[in-house]
Amino acid sequence: MEKFNINIVVGTGFSGATMARLIAEVQNEPVIVYEQRPHIAGNAYDYKDDNRITVHHYGSHIFHTDNKDVFDFLSRFGSFNHYKHSVHGVINGKETYIPFNLNTLRDLFPPKESQNLRCKLLTSYAYGSKIPILEFQKSEDQDFQKLASFIYKKIFKGYSQKQWGTSFSQLDKSVTDRVPVYISEDNKYFQDAYQGIPLAGYTQLIANMLDHPLIDLRLNAKFTKSMLTSNMRVFYTGPIDDFFEMEFGPLPYRSLNFEFETIGRPFFQNSSVVNYPETEAFTRIHEFKYYLSESSEKSTICREYPQDFVPGENEPYYPLFTKDAKDLYLRYVECAKQYPNVFFLGRLAEYKYYDMDDAVIRALALFKEVFYA
Repeated sequence: MEKFNINIVVGTGFSGATMARLIAEVQNEPVIVYEQRPHIAGNAYDYKDDNRITVHHYGSHIFHTDNKDVFDFLSRFGSFNHYKHSVHGVINGKETYIPFNLNTLRDLFPPKESQNLRCKLLTSYAYGSKIPILEFQKSEDQDFQKLASFIYKKIFKGYSQKQWGTSFSQLDKSVTDRVPVYISEDNKYFQDAYQGIPLAGYTQLIANMLDHPLIDLRLNAKFTKSMLTSNMRVFYTGPIDDFFEMEFGPLPYRSLNFEFETIGRPFFQNSSVVNYPETEAFTRIHEFKYYLSESSEKSTICREYPQDFVPGENEPYYPLFTKDAKDLYLRYVECAKQYPNVFFLGRLAEYKYYDMDDAVIRALALFKEVFYA
């Protein structure tokens, strides 16, 4: 193996924090961690506000995984509660469950039609299965086509146009496949074996991961390509186009704006997250005290407004999965081959959507590839 004297990790989200911990703990090697923000934990950053409520500063983050190794690894750095996420949505002026399931069907359709569709769904699909909306659109059954049309118009069309700034039909299949109809009466948003929120918060969990004598954490510190030397091994979790100083132009992302508000009563809504696919300029309202069952006479909410990402003005959240975007990303990937000592890791660096557990899985795998191949 080529000898590197300096290990660098750029970013302190789940990808970067996992990699830094592994280098320090498993390899017993020092690592310098650069974080350009004034805080750790990336978009999972949370804090206690004046109402004694743990606020997710960049929108709700719900940990869920079926991977026991990931759960066991993270549990070393903080205990999780048993919170099970349930999302509500206001459709046709009525609050119901999202994703669309058999209870949503009952809430929104007349009884006779609802019962007919329920029987057809249970006859055609296994109970507990998740069927992409596109499968219903392609069906020869007129009832399924009607159901697909209703779901598309009432739940996903407006939401996706607000979320992505484009029509549902223009989105990559990897996005639309994430929009299921759940053939079940289970209102949980996730069905993973391990679910919950860190009892001390995500920021503290990440802080515990980075708490190692061989980890040198540097906040408000940006790492750039010009700082590279031949004896460095770099794990870069920032935007890949930013690393290359937008040489081929910026990759498109969707960003978010959060408007926080204190409510003068214990609860504002019936669930931690309520979506508004048809009405309002925002996509959803978060109410954070649900996550850790925190007691307060007041409540803290935030309204989430999707917007275009503008470098230097807001944060990149979601890669915009279009053909042009993927082609541009591949140009940067080709350019990255010139830097064999730089490893691009995570949502922004790999230009793909990662849940928190996916980020840890990817970091664990890359660590093995780099140090034990």
